[in-house]
Amino acid sequence: MKLQNPIISISPILLKVPNRLAVLEIKVTAPASGGDLPVILLSHGHGASNFLSSYRGYAPLVDYYASQGFVVIQPTHQDSKTLALETNGPEGALFWKSRAEDLIFIIDNLRQILSGIKDLNERTDINNIAAVGHSMGGHTVAMLAGMQVYDPVSCKFVGIAEPRINAFVMFGTPGNGEDIAEWASERYPILKGTEFSKMQREVLVVAGDHDSSNLFSTRDDWRMDAYHASPGPKTLLTVFGSGHMLGGISGYDALETAQTNDENPGTVKFVGEITSDYIRTRFYPENKSWENTTNALLKNEDPKGKIDSKPSFAV
Repeated sequence: MKLQNPIISISPILLKVPNRLAVLEIKVTAPASGGDLPVILLSHGHGASNFLSSYRGYAPLVDYYASQGFVVIQPTHQDSKTLALETNGPEGALFWKSRAEDLIFIIDNLRQILSGIKDLNERTDINNIAAVGHSMGGHTVAMLAGMQVYDPVSCKFVGIAEPRINAFVMFGTPGNGEDIAEWASERYPILKGTEFSKMQREVLVVAGDHDSSNLFSTRDDWRMDAYHASPGPKTLLTVFGSGHMLGGISGYDALETAQTNDENPGTVKFVGEITSDYIRTRFYPENKSWENTTNALLKNEDPKGKIDSKPSFAV
């Protein structure tokens, strides 16, 4: 994937968060020049990797987004293996609630974070914020878009919607809890409690047409539930010939991508381009990037994916 503009990256930036078990570590990647730069908050997956599931991962997406004029901020959530925290607390191994709270804390302190990087505060448009997440990161973004989660500890539904986010993109998000397989249910019981019917914000759901695993669900389209089970307006991008790693968005030449036979730089390029076009048009409705992309995809005789959408009155 060709970088059209030079970028800078600063890490780790350490933030003390009240009642958090570990210091919040973040990475900021941004264009080296330019102004009015919108923000993308990128939430990593849970994953089996030691370092890709932290601020150190997702370089193929991060580098591309930054080269296209976005300030990308990556937190390391508390479920990351890099922190080696106990997994038997009230949130379990996924730290599902604190993940969403991490992104909200970053938004609350965005000016302070950016002020520590030369000139970036003045060059950033903090009124345009997108949330992007992969796998468990998609679950995190879904919560911020209005999805509710039934917490078996408190026996209550938990919602953490964030109105300051203008665009939502979810890759390979876990599906409905009622269809979750025993293996995943035993290890990640919180995934049994997803409730997409409350996710009313406009969202782009991205899933590979081969993203299925009997460890999580016997349904092949389980990772598309965030689109099918939620009210409109929603958009679904189905990526052809791709599995959970969507060609390798979690890292360059990543072992986890090789294990799923899902290494495809062309797919990563396609996913990066089409999602950045979606985000840009959500920020600036007069921008025709998304319209041009969708029209080109329809005319392509050998498309890399397809787009479905439903209006606000549809469920």
